[in-house]
Amino acid sequence: MSAVPFTMRLDKDLKTSLEAEAKLEDRSASYLATRAIRMMLEAKVAKRRLIGEAVAEADKGAFVSEEKMNAWFQSIGSDHELPEPEPDVLIRRA
Repeated sequence: MSAVPFTMRLDKDLKTSLEAEAKLEDRSASYLATRAIRMMLEAKVAKRRLIGEAVAEADKGAFVSEEKMNAWFQSIGSDHELPEPEPDVLIRRA
């Protein structure tokens, strides 16, 4: 993939920190900035995907009640740990 120029303004402290980290890693500040931007964009794509999956799951209309979730959560780590609860609230869509 070919690189294209991109200019941005950073406050002085951020630039200083970026350059110091780049020196510690024996990399360029540009390399670290590019890597950070890439990681941020990948995280945003992953978050959107997970939200989409959660919405699709919620659209099925099957939920676990607060009562069952609380009982399960409170049992975690105890001698009588409950299995993960199954949906017990069904909402029918018209």
